[in-house]
Amino acid sequence: MSDPLSAAMQISSSGLKAQSERLRVVSENLANARSTGQTAGDDPYSRKTITFESEMNRALGADLVKVKDIGVDKAPFTVEYDPGHPAADEDGYVKMPNVNVLMELADMRETNRSYEANLKLMTQARDMVLRQISLLKE
Repeated sequence: MSDPLSAAMQISSSGLKAQSERLRVVSENLANARSTGQTAGDDPYSRKTITFESEMNRALGADLVKVKDIGVDKAPFTVEYDPGHPAADEDGYVKMPNVNVLMELADMRETNRSYEANLKLMTQARDMVLRQISLLKE
């Protein structure tokens, strides 16, 4: 089993990696919130989802978080009336992505806070290691 400070840094590092990937997925969803199909009947952008799982690291004796899957949301698309749009059907309706911008922004905020918490934990563990080294030098 490794020392607790090293384990804390590796645990927070896995959290940073997972939240970075989550932020990438949320950013992609926001960037494509109005991306429709090119021609009538084409499906628009489908919202991506991300799931995590814990993975036991036997050397550390601790669970680390990792990305389990990046999937596609099966929620139905909304439709908007826009007869001049190239992707409009014969009735003038366009399929719009199943991305809720407010939900994505809330997800982004939560992701940011989780990232910051992991970063703070890593910084504190590093500071404790440095203090430990300075005590050993005395």
